Amino acid sequence: MATFDENSQAKRPRLDKGKVIGTHNGTFHCDEALAVFLLKQTAIYHDAAVVRTRQQSVLETCDIVVDVGAVYDEGKQRFDHHQREFSEVFGHGFTTKLSSAGLIYKHFGKEIIANRLQLPSNDSKIDTLWLKIYKEFIESIDGIDNGISQYSTDQPPKYRVKSDLSSRVSFLNPSWNEASDGGKMDVLFRKASELTGNEFVDRLDYYGKAWLPARDLVAKAILERSAVDPSEQIVLFDQFVPWKEHLFELEAEQDIKVSRPIYVIYPDELAGAWRIQAVPISSDSFESRKALPTAWRGLRDESLSEIAGIPGCIFVHSSGFIGGNASKEGAMALARKALTATDGS
Repeated sequence: MATFDENSQAKRPRLDKGKVIGTHNGTFHCDEALAVFLLKQTAIYHDAAVVRTRQQSVLETCDIVVDVGAVYDEGKQRFDHHQREFSEVFGHGFTTKLSSAGLIYKHFGKEIIANRLQLPSNDSKIDTLWLKIYKEFIESIDGIDNGISQYSTDQPPKYRVKSDLSSRVSFLNPSWNEASDGGKMDVLFRKASELTGNEFVDRLDYYGKAWLPARDLVAKAILERSAVDPSEQIVLFDQFVPWKEHLFELEAEQDIKVSRPIYVIYPDELAGAWRIQAVPISSDSFESRKALPTAWRGLRDESLSEIAGIPGCIFVHSSGFIGGNASKEGAMALARKALTATDGS
């Protein structure tokens, strides 16, 4: 990434060839470091040079400007968020004011996702990932850069977090008593942009190649649950898949209020057995919609098989949120019997 400060004339590339991305010089932050990286993932700005300056006359020559200039105008390719009247948010239920990272992601994110994952531009997966990555990765950068507290409380936090991405970018700036010049700052800015970009790509690859396929499997299992059991309250997976987050999101999207899943069955591949797990009341709760029967809890092996009247039982946790059986049929039998039990939470 060719980067130069307004004062780094010796290293300054010609501005009359190719696109130029403008951002401010001096101390850099996570949002514009990531914004520049994101722009470099697009077709139009992939080979662009980067100029870091606050001189308006230089910024006016740039094809696109981020985080400086006091203008937000997509048509003019100006993406600053510091002006008093700026109040842009991502939308789709998000209310955090955008930083330059959020602005660039909002306008270019879908293209970046499609390019990275080699998806057609009209693939519905792109919208799903675009929203997910904003929620899980970009929004916190917007919030931190705009000074928006994560919590609404008058109490001080019990501990401080300085290992977040924004803090790590901040630490790349020279210390107050360390000599620096435009050339050194350019090198450090490139390092910051690479840091933020590598983490963005890691998250995008994870959500595109692991999280999204898991969501597809959970959606399929929810759709087919009536074939598993007429109650539609048992979800069966033929392989282990992270299911909790997806199950709750898909329930909400599909407005499933009747015959909601109560138990999930999946293989324990390491043990060569099968698990039955009670669906919690929320994705981060320890309380179940209907825990396994009290009489089974804390029992193992033959003692459990005898009480439950189902061969092959291995265990039921003392809280009743999970249990195991040697076979899929045994785990299914546990689930069906637990559904009709009169106790359980």
